[in-house]
Amino acid sequence: MSVAVGSLFTFDNSYARELGALCEPWQAAPAPAPRLLALNEELAAELGVDAEALRAPEGVAVLVGNATPEGASPVAQAYAGHQFGGYVPRLGDGRALLLGEVLDVHGRRRDLHFKGSGRTPFARGGDGKAPVGPMLREYVVGEAMHALGVPTTRALAVVATGEQVVRETMLPGAVLTRVASSHVRVGTFQYAAARQDPALVRRLADHVIARHHPDAAEAENPYLALYESVVDAQASLIARWMLVGFVHGVMNTDNMTISGETIDYGPCAFMDAFDPATVFSSIDHGGRYAYGNQPGIAQWNLARLAETLLPLIHADTDAAVEAATEVLSSFADRYGRYRSDGMRAKLGIPGTDEEDGSLIEDLLALLKAQRVDFTSFFRALSSSLRGDAAPARALFAEPDAFDAWSGRWRARLASRAADPRETAEAMDRVNPVYVPRNHLVDEALAAATAGDMEPFHRLLDVLARPFEVRPGLESYALPAPPSFGTYRTFCGT
Repeated sequence: MSVAVGSLFTFDNSYARELGALCEPWQAAPAPAPRLLALNEELAAELGVDAEALRAPEGVAVLVGNATPEGASPVAQAYAGHQFGGYVPRLGDGRALLLGEVLDVHGRRRDLHFKGSGRTPFARGGDGKAPVGPMLREYVVGEAMHALGVPTTRALAVVATGEQVVRETMLPGAVLTRVASSHVRVGTFQYAAARQDPALVRRLADHVIARHHPDAAEAENPYLALYESVVDAQASLIARWMLVGFVHGVMNTDNMTISGETIDYGPCAFMDAFDPATVFSSIDHGGRYAYGNQPGIAQWNLARLAETLLPLIHADTDAAVEAATEVLSSFADRYGRYRSDGMRAKLGIPGTDEEDGSLIEDLLALLKAQRVDFTSFFRALSSSLRGDAAPARALFAEPDAFDAWSGRWRARLASRAADPRETAEAMDRVNPVYVPRNHLVDEALAAATAGDMEPFHRLLDVLARPFEVRPGLESYALPAPPSFGTYRTFCGT
């Protein structure tokens, strides 16, 4: 049913209006007994929405899909995608809906999007539902990424549906309301291109330029400029993932946004002991989406985007390929600069020096060799500049190797006469104390699935201020104990 809840949202529906061939009008499945589990009041304020109105029964009905607000035009979006390297021509929102678009208090257009809201024409045999645990995972990891400064989609709310979802066992169901700059993906372009309709690809590209990369409209070749903007945004995003030890786990082309925001927190996790081969996804048997492979996979995905844009870039195919290849080839340098700048900030290194590369890579090799916790090390390192090397040194089974590296690092800092305490403070502003430790996330989600939301809300509060040491939260800064074993994550379907 459609309800007049103008006090909640004022909708526009530019995607559905301009790109009807890339979506299907649809309605969410009814939830028998909706109950609000988590509401992002900060995000609600950013959207200009009264949080108390969202908590009311009418608001919860909107957040679970039982009521369609006036002005909304729910659609299931179509997209294709390469999943673990294999092309699937028709994926789409099998259990999700784009409710509509709103302008936030800063005038930015934001999507409101359901996940777990029931079967759609793209469901491919699935039930269209989602368990509570995976929806809360998306909420907590997205908020952690936001607090860490990583571009990301965010959760506005998670609402329990009051029904059971059949997986390996019966689990309580839930609907996530996700907020994003948009949900246009590389896979959206792949789907449009596969329809053999150049005008549709052009309309999609024009929609994206206007929404995400408006400067491209003024370029000599707007579509090549669009591609360059996306390449740069993704180079920056992947570097940020690497700098915080984040492993996405399912970098299919349908999970790469054109906006440069992280999307889909299914089999994701944060690395404890540093190892580029780290894989958490239960279905990534070959390690395609391992931590260290993420930059290369991003470039591979961007090559797939280029293929869809070639007819727009130039009428002559050879000329289009040459131009797109030049931009794609710049990804490695762009990523390298973003990563190097980020690593220098983590190490407190001022300016640039030709020796910085070896200093950084030798450190990472040392962390890998001694299986040192990634997050703990960088946070502990600043104590060395305050006269106490013990916290960092204690992380190494063979600390002499760290001592040798530390001597080089301190000499590099001294070469620029950097003030040690100011450097330490700067390092602490970029090296988090708290990240979503896998064992803590699992504990919080297990408790929530059993009906106890307190551990989830406590974890969420800790992760909201990741750079600030707070007494009594020491356990949240520790890696998983050995008894936790090998961690495996799942897509949450």
